[in-house]
Amino acid sequence: MAADQIIELEGKQLKLTNLDKVFYPSTGFTKGQVIDYYARIAPVLIPHLKNHPLTLKRYPNGVNEPPFFEKNATKYRPEWVKTVPIWSEGNQRNVNYILCNDLPTLIWVENLGSIELHPSLSVAQEIMCPKSIVFDLDPGPPANIVQCCQVAVWLRTIFEHFKLESFPKTSGSKGMQIYVPLNTKTSYDETKPLAHALARWLENEHPDLIVSDMKKAIRTNKIFVDWSQNDEHKTTVSVYALRARERPTVSTPITWDEVEHCLKKKDAGLLVFESHQTLDRMQKLGDLFAPLLSLKQKLPKLPGVDRGEASAVAAGLQMAAQGASSRAAKTSTRNSRLGRAPAAARKSTKARNKR
Repeated sequence: MAADQIIELEGKQLKLTNLDKVFYPSTGFTKGQVIDYYARIAPVLIPHLKNHPLTLKRYPNGVNEPPFFEKNATKYRPEWVKTVPIWSEGNQRNVNYILCNDLPTLIWVENLGSIELHPSLSVAQEIMCPKSIVFDLDPGPPANIVQCCQVAVWLRTIFEHFKLESFPKTSGSKGMQIYVPLNTKTSYDETKPLAHALARWLENEHPDLIVSDMKKAIRTNKIFVDWSQNDEHKTTVSVYALRARERPTVSTPITWDEVEHCLKKKDAGLLVFESHQTLDRMQKLGDLFAPLLSLKQKLPKLPGVDRGEASAVAAGLQMAAQGASSRAAKTSTRNSRLGRAPAAARKSTKARNKR
């Protein structure tokens, strides 16, 4: 690959520079290969970035050199790169975030050395309304992603009690993240306290494995359930984004079957995916995170959650369990009135008839 190239994408002309610069020294993975990966993964990545204010984590000299975060779009950008002004309380001014809504913008961003992409949970038009709630599971050594899988399974069970679907992905680094799509009217004033209360409840239930406090000194061999990412000022690494690790690993969506398999085998290597593997998975499985774009779900209203109280989650789970028992009892009564056997019995009868 030539060191510099001029290309045309969707009618836009871009100059790509230093394509032969090595970004991952341990593997020889170059800037050109980073750009090539993002170009190939773009069909499933761009929908998750579209209209979300984007923070870049730039590594212009590769993963072994100091990076820097860039929220405010550089002045030296093509006129077709869309930006959106968003008020920053900390800076007391507008910050012009990039909107990575198309392939030319994505490739231009990657030519800046933006190995990692960190979008907001909100779209620019509704900056105070998160599209999902996220739980970042961060293992404190010697714990690893295997223990994260256990916590993830517990989280999924809680969500199921509240009739919420959840979706896991690797962080591409040490841990994993669990997303609950919302796509309904809400606010960080609702999602953040609920996430905090849920993390504290998990810590109360499993103090040997889980912490909800971000102090690093107490994380040894435990999983920090980071609830604080549910904030308009914070971002989480994007699905399908490369990570600045020793090798070009990717934050990759996974199935719950894969989570359970990793937990059963206790093999952290089962959930490590490099760029070529993620591309292969995309070709075979499509976008496992597609429901994040459209699935509409509402968070439960639990008294006390606004104060981050773990007891609110406990009470909510009890109510959810009682509701499930009540529905099961009503179904059983209705079946008996209609002269129907319970579902399990009907299945057993069908099996005997087949024999």
